[in-house]
Amino acid sequence: MEKDQLLDRRAFLGAALASAGVLSMAGAAPSGRAAAAVLSGARVPPRADARRREPRAYALVLGSAQDGGMPQAGCFSEACDRARATETPRMVASLSLVTRLEAGASPRFYLVDASPDLPRQMDLLARQEPPFQARAEARRPFDGIFLTHAHMGHYLGLAHLGREALATAPTPVHCTERMAAFLAAHAPWSLLVDEGRLDLRPLEPGRLRRIDDALSARCLVVPHRDEFSDTVAWVFEGPGRSLLYLPDIDRWSRWDRDVADVVSAVDVALLDGTFHSAEEVPGRAIEDIPHPLIPDSRERLRQVARRTQVIFTHLNNSNPALDPDGPEAVSLRAAGFGVALEGMEIPL
Repeated sequence: MEKDQLLDRRAFLGAALASAGVLSMAGAAPSGRAAAAVLSGARVPPRADARRREPRAYALVLGSAQDGGMPQAGCFSEACDRARATETPRMVASLSLVTRLEAGASPRFYLVDASPDLPRQMDLLARQEPPFQARAEARRPFDGIFLTHAHMGHYLGLAHLGREALATAPTPVHCTERMAAFLAAHAPWSLLVDEGRLDLRPLEPGRLRRIDDALSARCLVVPHRDEFSDTVAWVFEGPGRSLLYLPDIDRWSRWDRDVADVVSAVDVALLDGTFHSAEEVPGRAIEDIPHPLIPDSRERLRQVARRTQVIFTHLNNSNPALDPDGPEAVSLRAAGFGVALEGMEIPL
C-alpha cells in the first residue's frame, strides 16, 4: 500500500483501540501505553490460531531500552523504581522479524540484535507466536540473526546460544566483515563460531541480500563509537512495507547521509532515541555520548514523519519519553511520532 493511502492517524487510533476493546465507552480518549502502542505502529494482534494461518511478515519489538536496560544497575531514580514495580518492564532494544511464505506454512523467526535480555525476549516471542516455543525447545529458535555492532546491548545475548545455555543448532549471522572478524577472533564468541553455532555470513554494506521469499535486508554504515566493530543500521524489505532499524548513531550531522532522505525512503523507521535532553546524564559530558537528541530528530524529520512512521527506540533510563503518560511522550504522539513498546507489531 502506498504511504499516501495510509489512514489518518487519529481515525486509525480510534478504530484500532475500539476493536481492541481499549475504549471503554464511545468517544473515550486513549492514553498512556495504549495510545503510544497504536500511534507508534503497533497493531491489534489476531488470535494465536488466526496468526498461524495468516501469510504475512511483521516486526515484533522485543525491547526498547538502551544497552543498560530499564532499570539500569545502580539507578534508584523514581523512573527506575517505577520500572522495577511494573509487570511489563522495558527490555534492551531488539526486534524479531516473523515471516510466513504461504498460508498455513510454519513461520520463520529472525532476531535483530542479541541483547542481554534475550531469555525474556524469547518468552515474549513465544507468547506472541506459539510455534516459536517448539522451535526454541528444539534448539533452533532463529532462522537468522542480524547484528548492528559490538556494544553490550546488541550482541551479549549471543552467549545464551552457547553450550552453557541453549546450545543452538547452526544459525546464520548477518553482519559486516569487521563484526564477523571480531566474533571469530575473541572468546567466548569464537567458541560459538568454532562449534558451528554461529554461521557468520558477512554482508557488504549497501548490498541487498535475499533472506527468504518474504524478506530482504541490507545494511548501512553509520558513525558511532567503533572500538570493536563498525556500526550499521538495517533496512528490511517485506512483501508490502520496508523498515529502517537504526538504534545507535552519533549526531546526525556526522553521517555522510541526510537522515531525512534515508527515512523518507522507507515506510517505518525505528531510530536512536537514547536521550531527550543533554541534562539527563549529570557528571558526564554529552560530547562523550553524542547520540542525537529526540527534539533535534523530531525537527529534522517533521515533514518526513507525515508519510513515514517514525518511532524512537533505545531509550536511556534517564529519558522522560519512557513514561507514556509524560508530557514528552504525549507531545511526540501529537506530532505524529512514537516511542517503541515491547510487544508492538509492525506489519512489513
